[in-house]
Amino acid sequence: MSVINVKNVSKSFGKTRAVINVSFEVETGKIFGLLGPNGAGKTTTLRMINYIISPDTGEIRVHNETVSSKTQKWIGYLPEERGLYKKMKVGEQLLYLAQLKGLSTGEAKKRIRYWLERFGAIDWHSKQVGELSKGMSQKIQFIATIVHEPDIYIFDEPFSGLDPINSELLKEIIIELREKGKAVLFSTHRMEQVEQMCDDICLFNNGRAVLTGNLREIKKNAGKNTVLLEFVGDGSFIELLDGVRINNRSTNFAEIRILDDQKPQMILEKAMEHTEIQKFELVEPSLTEIFITTVGEDNVNPKELV
Repeated sequence: MSVINVKNVSKSFGKTRAVINVSFEVETGKIFGLLGPNGAGKTTTLRMINYIISPDTGEIRVHNETVSSKTQKWIGYLPEERGLYKKMKVGEQLLYLAQLKGLSTGEAKKRIRYWLERFGAIDWHSKQVGELSKGMSQKIQFIATIVHEPDIYIFDEPFSGLDPINSELLKEIIIELREKGKAVLFSTHRMEQVEQMCDDICLFNNGRAVLTGNLREIKKNAGKNTVLLEFVGDGSFIELLDGVRINNRSTNFAEIRILDDQKPQMILEKAMEHTEIQKFELVEPSLTEIFITTVGEDNVNPKELV
């Protein structure tokens, strides 16, 4: 069932068209990823869904109601710019924010303790927020976002500032929210995070939604057109291959996109002439590759997608 409906939404700031005629739906019990380069329009879209700013045209509905201060209460929102009070103690701040969301003091303290323990942060309870590192502050902000257990969660770049261990913990919790039947919408420019977590996606580029749908179906429809090659030996032959694009390469590895009518057997034959093959696999393209193919290689900076 759809819980967020964005229909033909546009937003400009002066002469800058930040969002242009964007439409998508977020369903309950699923994780929906908004992805694309920095500045593509993702954050502006999330702010409109949260009724922080209003669209110039189009309509946004949450639980079939036009967004308003009422619909804000149904959402747990983690903004890209973190907003904690640095001189307040962690426990006091979480309690204050939970009470603003309607929790009783007793219930709020119970949930706060659970989440601090879950994040290995129970010792931070009496620390001032200003004493915390960026990653620690990020975890406290995340707890403040989810502690009142809304039906809808919106996270803007939730993994920013987190080390790999805490990123994995955050992924685990977000997946748990989906399993509880919650709707999760998050934005990121990190394509690999989306591939690991999302059910549905919307690819943004220059303010437009360039590709929307079920992630599994999008990758399936793209076909197996990418070769993963692991080898031992001189890999300089890769530079001489015709009809391909090298997406990723290191000393003993290459990810090669097949273009036009090139045959994967040709790549294998050339590789065998120059190296000892450890792995040769024909796979579906990565989401980064799908994005580049969709918008055109000249219209994206791959460094913004890693």
